[in-house]
Amino acid sequence: MTSRVNVPLGNVRAVVILIVVAFHSALPYLASQPAAPYPFDAAPYRWVAFPIIDHERWFGFDLFCAFQDISLMSLMFLLAGLFTPASLERKGSLAYWSERWWRIGMPFLFAAGLLSPLAYFASYRETAANPSLTAFWQQWLALPMWPAGPAWFLWQVFLLGTLAAAMHALAPQWLAALSRQAGRFDERPFAFFVTLTALSTLAYVPLAMVFSAWDWTNLGPFGIQLSRPLHYVIYFFAGFAVGRRGCDRGILRSDGPLARYWLAFLAAALAGFCVWGGLTFLTMPDWSASPRLYRLAAALAFPPACASGMLSLLAICLRWLKARDRLLDSLSANAYRIYLVHYVFVIWLQYALLGLTLGAIGKSIIVFAGALAASWAVGAAVSALLPPRSAVPSEGAAVGQPQ
Repeated sequence: MTSRVNVPLGNVRAVVILIVVAFHSALPYLASQPAAPYPFDAAPYRWVAFPIIDHERWFGFDLFCAFQDISLMSLMFLLAGLFTPASLERKGSLAYWSERWWRIGMPFLFAAGLLSPLAYFASYRETAANPSLTAFWQQWLALPMWPAGPAWFLWQVFLLGTLAAAMHALAPQWLAALSRQAGRFDERPFAFFVTLTALSTLAYVPLAMVFSAWDWTNLGPFGIQLSRPLHYVIYFFAGFAVGRRGCDRGILRSDGPLARYWLAFLAAALAGFCVWGGLTFLTMPDWSASPRLYRLAAALAFPPACASGMLSLLAICLRWLKARDRLLDSLSANAYRIYLVHYVFVIWLQYALLGLTLGAIGKSIIVFAGALAASWAVGAAVSALLPPRSAVPSEGAAVGQPQ
């Protein structure tokens, strides 16, 4: 297994964090949102996903956010798995797990315990009769859960990393077999797509049919989308299998067939999105009340749309982002810290712009630029205070962050 840095994959981290901030920046301006904000104290508490609702709307944001909802988080789980083997080999299971606790477990508690209520305070103020901090805190403590915001990703990555560390210590032959299977796809990206789609179908469709494609459940700060936990396991260990072979040998090498067929995967992603979107529309507005056949068709359309969307972004970055760039390097290096803090800036900027006479596109651009700049500055400031780390990629606490 090699430790050589794959420059396009570093640039993928930069692209992913840009998409994450853009995705959250656009949410108040979706044309599909209701006319009024969601009440803070009433189930099903949809303000957790849509903290601010603005009167300005643009349907293009619905398409953008729907496309990202299909594949963005799956890509992040794959990247997290991709960089795990190098770290496990270098440190061993126990040291790896200990560091994961400090780099993922503790930041999750910090983000959920402090940053999340700080961000959602703005959401509360949008509908509150008493907008004081004291009233908010009383309402917050009365909630049946403790919303963690985007930090939900961290506890799941920590759990999967713990599982990988246990397997590395107790059943290394399983991981070796997984890596050998990944080697079958080094020159066969379309076979990789088909296999990933098939495994995802087995993991996703039954849960989507039993629960729904959208519902979440929470135990305190631990949120989980009921249809996707096994789907994310598949993507994490698919990344792990590829990463264990080494990115310069596997399907994600910068001169490999995936990069050469970027246009084909982009076309597949657009086609898959259209099919998924059309079938999912048939299940609206109430998934559980729609005909079972429609739900099954929409659930079956998700895995190929997800796999093609994820692979298309990887292929584009492998093909067109081969060179190092100072800004992309900085964005990539600070991606994890940006992920941790950006939500606070996003929601408060959205709240501040509620009364501004400006179109949805203009507001979204302001939120995106302001939140990215502020969270990037915070990330860079924190980075400057930390001791230097190895440039060898590891599992990426979030969005494949190197360490």
